[in-house]
Amino acid sequence: MTTTRVTRFVAAPPAAVYAAILDPEAVQHWMVPDGMTSEVHRFDAREGGEFEISLTHDNPAILGKTAGATDSFAGHFAELVPGQAVVQVVEFETEDPAMAGPMTIRYLLHERDGGTEVEGVHENLPPGVAPAENELGWRISLGKLAALLEG
Repeated sequence: MTTTRVTRFVAAPPAAVYAAILDPEAVQHWMVPDGMTSEVHRFDAREGGEFEISLTHDNPAILGKTAGATDSFAGHFAELVPGQAVVQVVEFETEDPAMAGPMTIRYLLHERDGGTEVEGVHENLPPGVAPAENELGWRISLGKLAALLEG
């Protein structure tokens, strides 16, 4: 299994970044790669709380990991440390064994002069997920998070 790691500076305090990671309305806007639309089905932002999200390609000819043009995933919040860390355990809803298996996603927030360095760590990528594509998705999403918070 593969791990990817991406960092992005956000000109906002750690408390604001932490809040945006745990706000389902914000998540729907920033945690979605370009060319896709996000739908948050459920989102219980507490330790042990569960969530389910679908990302659908705008181009219906692009096949998703779940069905049609959609990638759906579900998971739970394994650890929440206010202003410092969010840890999720996530799994794609798929019948493709190359895309299956639990992944751990860590958002680590480091206070820096004028804002927060957000470190995204994605552990246990299934073999069907290309690390370079995963990193690109992270960069796009963290860029949208920065844009949302920097207004």
